[in-house]
Amino acid sequence: MSKEYVLVTGGAGYIGSHTVVALIEAGRNVVILDNLSNSSREAIRRIEQITKVTEPIPFYQVDLRDAAGIAKIFKDYPTITSVLHFAGLKAVGESTKIPLDYYEQNVGGTITLVKEMVKADVKTIVFSSSATVYGDVTRFHDDEKYIPIPEETPTEAESPYGKTKLFVETILRDHSLVNAGWKTALLRYFNPIGAHPSGIMGEDPLGIPNNLLPFCAQVAVGRRDKLSVFGNDYPSRDGTPIRDYLHVVDLARGHLKALEYLENKVNQEEGFAREWNLGTGKGTTVLEVVASFIKAIGDPAKLPYEIKGRRKGDVLDLTARPDRANRELGWKSELTLDDACRDLWNWTTKNPYGYNPQPE
Repeated sequence: MSKEYVLVTGGAGYIGSHTVVALIEAGRNVVILDNLSNSSREAIRRIEQITKVTEPIPFYQVDLRDAAGIAKIFKDYPTITSVLHFAGLKAVGESTKIPLDYYEQNVGGTITLVKEMVKADVKTIVFSSSATVYGDVTRFHDDEKYIPIPEETPTEAESPYGKTKLFVETILRDHSLVNAGWKTALLRYFNPIGAHPSGIMGEDPLGIPNNLLPFCAQVAVGRRDKLSVFGNDYPSRDGTPIRDYLHVVDLARGHLKALEYLENKVNQEEGFAREWNLGTGKGTTVLEVVASFIKAIGDPAKLPYEIKGRRKGDVLDLTARPDRANRELGWKSELTLDDACRDLWNWTTKNPYGYNPQPE
């Protein structure tokens, strides 16, 4: 029998690359699609190094909006049976400045991908969604039903980025439910952090990092002057926003569990779509993350920071209630914030300029 493949869009990116490792280690065959707009081809070489594959991983530098490019992948690999869909623009702040780009790439690109899946008769997709689809859940005030956030929480995305994730969820759900055999997992995850424990692979944002820990890491190795903490007047333990920080290795494992669920447990005769939160269920403030990272690097002087005003689009508390994934997917987070900070620092000290061998 010919080998079955999983197509991973955005497979050279931060979460995609770690998930490709998890897939290969589970005995899967993978094809990667990535336009390399915010990722590096070197990441694929590192995946090959970690997994010790005997043949190069098939890679296509294709944009999601390129229907012909996607069609060629399905033609070259007719035994692709499922898609893990990570590709897309991903910065909340940037999305408020260039919303049209976000809608075109994230929503338009996904529609193109799904149309090509239909033509190739591939009916299983795991989508990389986001907790930003919920918006600011503090709008529910003292309603403990919605904090920590369960999947039943009414969605109200605030940034264009969050809205693109919500629109794609809606498109995939609408399509799946009226097409027999279609199976869709919508994974709403919170704040992925950390790096592969080998130190060989990690997050390598092009330009200025948009997320807290990559920025901390660049400050600690001297690439940035200091960290800015946006807002210390939130109603939290120390005034800084609360997030649910999840080790990227745990998150990668969650994608594999979702794929297995779709393959093994869903009735094939009717369309199916379901959403799952992937998070630890534990909220951590920005300053608590800074303290954990300082513990990992061992020297507070390496991480100077200043408090600034709140950042547009930020919300107080995004903490997951991951019970559904625990129960239905058999998944829960196993690694801690300290584990993630240790692994990030290991990656950073070995690769101070990410996948680039020398300063930019």
